[in-house]
Amino acid sequence: PRMCPAPSRYRSRPVARHGDPERACKGSGCSHGALLGRGRVGRLGLGAPRAVAEGEPVGPESSIPLGDDNVWELDFCSRPLLDERGKKKWELLVCNSSRTFEHSEFLPNNKINSVVLRETLERIVEAQGGKKPRKVLYFRTQLQTIVTRALNEMQIKAVASKRCFSLMSWLDERLETVYKPDPGYDPKASTGFAEQEAIPKALKDALRGERWFFVQMDWKSLKEEMKDVLEGRAFGEIFDPVAQTNIGVTDDTLIPGIAVFSMRAGPLAGWTGSLDLSNIKPDKKRACLILETGVNNKWEYAAFEKTEENIAEAQAWETAKNGVGGLHFLAIQDNPDAEVCAGLWLLLDRPLPKI
Repeated sequence: PRMCPAPSRYRSRPVARHGDPERACKGSGCSHGALLGRGRVGRLGLGAPRAVAEGEPVGPESSIPLGDDNVWELDFCSRPLLDERGKKKWELLVCNSSRTFEHSEFLPNNKINSVVLRETLERIVEAQGGKKPRKVLYFRTQLQTIVTRALNEMQIKAVASKRCFSLMSWLDERLETVYKPDPGYDPKASTGFAEQEAIPKALKDALRGERWFFVQMDWKSLKEEMKDVLEGRAFGEIFDPVAQTNIGVTDDTLIPGIAVFSMRAGPLAGWTGSLDLSNIKPDKKRACLILETGVNNKWEYAAFEKTEENIAEAQAWETAKNGVGGLHFLAIQDNPDAEVCAGLWLLLDRPLPKI
């Protein structure tokens, strides 16, 4: 094997030897990656970045709006709270991406149906000025029938997705600040909903690139790249990790990612965008990357040769991801020197809420 060159887009140091990079994303059993060294890295597609000298003053934290408040997130489920009859309470939570709008309401457990949900949502929309959201995300697929029927009758798109990052963070907070302090709290009164672990399936060749790398990019540069997604010049999905997940990042925080290169980057990014991406995780036993989509779908995204070096590199990338609260990204470009990204997704590895 030969050492794969790191993409000139990124300042990096190769940490493992790899096989044929042209076949790495096609399940050939060859890895293709480079974990970036510490220090600032340049933007995807802007050539070699300028090095920052030791002690050089750094500018203020950059700030751009990353959330889409035309997207709402919804949870309609029982809580670990018992009423005076010993029955579990049901609650509706609705928020927008930035959580500048939050609505919580307990509903009688004998009125859990799509009609009551629709009427409640119509009242919430009216209270918000009558403007409907572009779509509503939810992650409890067991309630899919109730949720989708209520939203369809309101002509609002319902999407089952693990990208309910704001809602999940809110649920984590409410467990500690609302549910546990409640006199009716019973930790044994679980929702009774549990997702079975999905078995990874083979991904269509049309959704694979020709080459890929493990990479890292500083948060400030990554936010600049996200502008293309915000302004409709690139495919992708992004979010604000500070507002939506309480993950603390600064402009200098290095975010690990996967960079995929393909001569058909545009179509590849478009097809990838149809998958509702949430997470990428190296699978050391299968020697491949696992792409997680929807609520509980998994796909074998890219294979690598099962060597000690490659396994160590995959583990190093996963450790870097855990070090920033599970935050990571997927970028799709024509080649390492492309001036723009065809697609960029900010992803998060986090478990579903405990309630």
